[in-house]
Amino acid sequence: MPEKQRLILLPGLLCDAALWAPEAAALADIATPAVADLTQSDSIAGMAQAVLADAPPRFALGGLSMGGYVAFEILRRAPERITHLALLDTSARPDTAEQTHQRRTFIGMCERGEFKGVTPKLLPRWIHRSRLDDEALTSTVMEMAARVGRDAFIRQQTAIMNRPDSRPGLARIACPTLVLCGREDQPT
Repeated sequence: MPEKQRLILLPGLLCDAALWAPEAAALADIATPAVADLTQSDSIAGMAQAVLADAPPRFALGGLSMGGYVAFEILRRAPERITHLALLDTSARPDTAEQTHQRRTFIGMCERGEFKGVTPKLLPRWIHRSRLDDEALTSTVMEMAARVGRDAFIRQQTAIMNRPDSRPGLARIACPTLVLCGREDQPT
């Protein structure tokens, strides 16, 4: 029996393994999924280095939003290790001045002790308005954010604000790649 494809899944801002639970279960017959912890570093480079340190020699890679930013950095550092790539609701562009300002505003809220107020403000950006009353969905997002926590949120926002422009490297992506963005994903 051939060995299953190793798959590393990179979550987005304020997300943990719960984000990928349905996909990991659905892909278990063809892949061995693992969800990376992107909560410990305040730089995209640091996040990528931690993922690579724990990764097998060759693996498929999927990144959602912030996870996509980390995927671009992994590609810069070790493109030969990536067998397949999925970039989901992410961008190769760096933050605009407006996006950086919004991130700094959220960091300021956290520094003032208002972390619990951040996620409700982000929900309408992350979830389509028709699903904002879906208690199961919104509670899953809120619970992930609570588990990730204030300090990791600040580290993640800092990393995102300082990420490099990944557009110059797009033409060098040599593995089979899926780029997907939801029609209603307004931030992306």
